[in-house]
Amino acid sequence: MALKIRLSRFGTTHQPHYRIVVAETRSRRDGDAVETLGTYDPRTKGKQVNMRLDRIDYWLSKGAKPSDTLHSMIKRARRAASAAPAAPQPAPEAATETTPATAS
Repeated sequence: MALKIRLSRFGTTHQPHYRIVVAETRSRRDGDAVETLGTYDPRTKGKQVNMRLDRIDYWLSKGAKPSDTLHSMIKRARRAASAAPAAPQPAPEAATETTPATAS
């Protein structure tokens, strides 16, 4: 069973939306998918692609081949993920030990 990572269209006429799916090579474009890995909305401004890179890496390790379009989208998403600054971690608070006041 040869697998391919490709786009599957699910939008209406003149309003395309796509799912990023893993499917058998011989199945139809909009046929049954093995797994949905993300979405692509070409009509939006800003972030158009939403994909789970960890699952894409898993399927690539299993031998799935991305389509030419998805190959370039994956490369672009990896560059964006590595260029994005990591979320700042809160500074650890100073450990202040307070002793309970004793009534004398």
